[in-house]
Amino acid sequence: MTLSITVSERFQTAAADWGDNRLMDDEEALEVKAEQALLEIEHLVADATDVEFTVEGETIHHEPSPELETFLERQAERHGVDPEDVLEMHVNLFARAFLDDRSGEGAQSSDDPRPGR
Repeated sequence: MTLSITVSERFQTAAADWGDNRLMDDEEALEVKAEQALLEIEHLVADATDVEFTVEGETIHHEPSPELETFLERQAERHGVDPEDVLEMHVNLFARAFLDDRSGEGAQSSDDPRPGR
């Protein structure tokens, strides 16, 4: 079963920020952030280390492991939503994961030549 979800604006912004720090375009950054989120979810549920997915625009298509598929179906049934909605919520939880957030805390990096970094 392939699940298709639309990424939130928050996820897109986080991916763009992440990619900007690595000199990636937004499309490539979104794909990498999607992979990171899906890997975390699959690893937590199924101890998986690989994911099958594609990104088309703002849509992620994911082929979940059997364990994740069962997990999503149980949560969806319990809350009266579709498995895609459950996956979308979980993916969005990882939107800001792996970002180097510098929200005024700690020292600013002096080796980053970009203004404000």
